[in-house]
Amino acid sequence: MITLLPFEETDFDRFKSWIKSPEELLQFAGPYFSFPVTDIQLKKYIADPKRRPYKIISTETNNVIGHCELNFERDTPRLSRILIADNTERNKGYGKKTINAMLKLLFVDNTYDQADLNVYDWNTNAIKCYEGVGFQINEGVTTETSIGNETWRGLNMQVTKSSWIA
Repeated sequence: MITLLPFEETDFDRFKSWIKSPEELLQFAGPYFSFPVTDIQLKKYIADPKRRPYKIISTETNNVIGHCELNFERDTPRLSRILIADNTERNKGYGKKTINAMLKLLFVDNTYDQADLNVYDWNTNAIKCYEGVGFQINEGVTTETSIGNETWRGLNMQVTKSSWIA
């Protein structure tokens, strides 16, 4: 199991230690932060009233294993900046548990009927995870982001409260 607790200033150093390159930062956070992430960027991030960042805690070990955010910049809330940081903790179901916990906050604890997220099309493990909790690719809604000599294509995925509950 996992628990989501608010991301705070005391979490900054751990968060920064997880991101080792501009590519990792872009994959995890999109273009919101610039590399290397600084305390100034993170203070602005946690002060933004339209963002609710969380640390992900494994209840088995009581260790912080990742990060996620609920973003309320638009009418449809967005799941953002989802990262299971420790490679040894990946592929253990924590991603699905995190997504379900985030959707519970939106659909059960609040009154939202739909949520979305963005993911790069080459991140097949993440796409499978999102599909496993009910997200579907929103055909025709894509983005492109340049990093170095590459262009990454982003997909938008959506889930409704009724499909998630089913």
